[in-house]
Amino acid sequence: MLTIWGRNNSINVQKVMWAVAELGLEHQRHDVGRQFGGLDTAEFLALNPNGLIPTIVDDDGTIVWESNAVVRYLAAKYGAGSLWPEDAARRAQADRWMDWMLGAIIPPMAPVFVGLIRTAAEQRDNAAIEAGAQLMSKNWRILDRQLAATPYVAGEVLSMADIPLGCACYRYYALDIPHPEMPHLLAWYEKLKARAAYREHVMIELS
Repeated sequence: MLTIWGRNNSINVQKVMWAVAELGLEHQRHDVGRQFGGLDTAEFLALNPNGLIPTIVDDDGTIVWESNAVVRYLAAKYGAGSLWPEDAARRAQADRWMDWMLGAIIPPMAPVFVGLIRTAAEQRDNAAIEAGAQLMSKNWRILDRQLAATPYVAGEVLSMADIPLGCACYRYYALDIPHPEMPHLLAWYEKLKARAAYREHVMIELS
């Protein structure tokens, strides 16, 4: 059975859990990280020397860490023709958007999320929050333009590319910041919200 290590309110674990649910994989998940601790144990460090989540162990003993790598692995092994695009060109489209998310969306989101969700109001760096929110919205416009051409990030159907970006998009719209009009991004987000797996594993309270 597939084993997943990580708390369910981590955006990186949510990527994995959403993928697992879309693929219908039997699994078990262990809460580790933040309030649960457990990342510095010898047992966990033997699985992931970085002491980070998510980490998975597949039923054949394969260990994978780094969230986008985990999503790619699961899609390739269990989702050929669905989450894993079999066409090489379309798969490259999915890959590039997954990598783009790590460089364009996560860095400006981090100070906004930490500032608004994990920092007391009187201790917030409001300038950093505002700057992060503005850059994040600017970068989301790039995806908005892509989604004007295709209903999903890498084409006509949901793929592995939608998973990391969909997890980040939920946080973007859940954060108390301005959200400039981006009709194609919003239409895509509404399609994601209609998916039971997305609602269950991604649309949970921010913490």
